[in-house]
Amino acid sequence: MRMMHTMLRVTNLDRALNFYCDVLGMTLIRRRDYAEGRFTLAFVGYGAEPDSTVLELTHNWDTDAYEQGSAYGHIAIGVSDVYATCEHIKARGGKVVREAGPMKGGKTVLAFVEDPDGYKVEILQDEPNPG
Repeated sequence: MRMMHTMLRVTNLDRALNFYCDVLGMTLIRRRDYAEGRFTLAFVGYGAEPDSTVLELTHNWDTDAYEQGSAYGHIAIGVSDVYATCEHIKARGGKVVREAGPMKGGKTVLAFVEDPDGYKVEILQDEPNPG
């Protein structure tokens, strides 16, 4: 078994694709319109679907807003330099909502950014796994 994808409902697919692809550097893997169901699915990620967990962006054509709920947490992305990544995100128009720095009560370096729909994305120092 493996994790395949996580799905987020987005209100504006072009704006979401700009954030995930242009700001966070993911690649659009595939996109398909379902006219009969009035929705579009777009899959983005950092690798091919058979090899990586990806993000499914679902755009329901007739929905202008969603309530995220209090149970949702965040998506986490590992990077080699959280500080530089935050600067890159800001330079591309991304919104950093928690600046890079050590986790409260810990040493792990992290930051949080927000996508156009208000979903939180954790930018986490990608430490090598201990062997």
